[in-house]
Amino acid sequence: MGQESIKRLEPFEMPKVKIDDKFWTPRLQVNREVTLRHIYKQLEKTGRINCFRKAAGKKEGEFQGLWFNDTDIYKWVEAASYVLGTHDDPKLEDQVNEIISIIADAQEEDGYLNTYFTLREPNKKWTNLSMMHELYCAGHLFQAATAHYRATGKESLLKVARKFADHIDNVFGPDKKVGYPGHPEIELALVDLYRVTKEERYLKLAQFFVDRRGQKDSPFKKELENLESIPGEETIKQIFQNLYIESGEYTGRYAQDHRPVREQSEAVGHAVRAMYLYCGMADLALETGERELIQALERIWQNMTRKRMYITGGIGSSSKGESFTSDYDL
Repeated sequence: MGQESIKRLEPFEMPKVKIDDKFWTPRLQVNREVTLRHIYKQLEKTGRINCFRKAAGKKEGEFQGLWFNDTDIYKWVEAASYVLGTHDDPKLEDQVNEIISIIADAQEEDGYLNTYFTLREPNKKWTNLSMMHELYCAGHLFQAATAHYRATGKESLLKVARKFADHIDNVFGPDKKVGYPGHPEIELALVDLYRVTKEERYLKLAQFFVDRRGQKDSPFKKELENLESIPGEETIKQIFQNLYIESGEYTGRYAQDHRPVREQSEAVGHAVRAMYLYCGMADLALETGERELIQALERIWQNMTRKRMYITGGIGSSSKGESFTSDYDL
């Protein structure tokens, strides 16, 4: 898929990186010995891990928490994997292995994996891409899997991730379902999964998600016009409808869906979604060599850093939708 090659920096493998100084070493130690263990306890206390046990049929009960809670499990595994890549910690490794086993048990036969939909609305999968975070959750699973594989060399979580990625590839794409995430994230995760596995389908799927965003026939617009038929709580649907629609018209700016990515020149919408998307575009351009994506990112970068960023580096100046607003509105 390559065009002209782009100069790039290659990161060192985790085991080859050693940090030893007065500032970072104590903080890394606290993260390893206190923070990760505290977060694990919170994942249990708040029912996040139990949702996977319930989805696997190992425990009775309904879905508990917010619809994107699966990602907290995946983020913990990713963080723990970074530690295992540089430190021998048998207790932490046992916890990671246990969580991976629970995640694998919750995966459905066809590869699908999302505890909210498995437990609460199993017949409405992939019908509310604008707000229900299915593809976002999948992306964080992929990132956890690639981090775990790089750190340990084990494929236990990578197999789960690949099975789910293959399922998504069977659902979305040219001549299949037209859709992409309301909350970008899976784009960069698919590129990372491609880098580990060398499976071209994952790179092409990332390309599809990036290419489809911002087209006139947005699937988000159709979803928001049919709120009664899509999953999610009614109050949440109304909140998201207000974020996507401006002055009575669908704009999609909230999810960077207002125009094709290669035509964008400003940092707009939900700031976190924007950063995930821009990182995904950059990762894709590194693999394909596409200059047009890089040019779009350069325009957005200039706008964001010169006109829409605090001196501290903070972005997203509006409490409504955690969003960018207009130039110099800080």
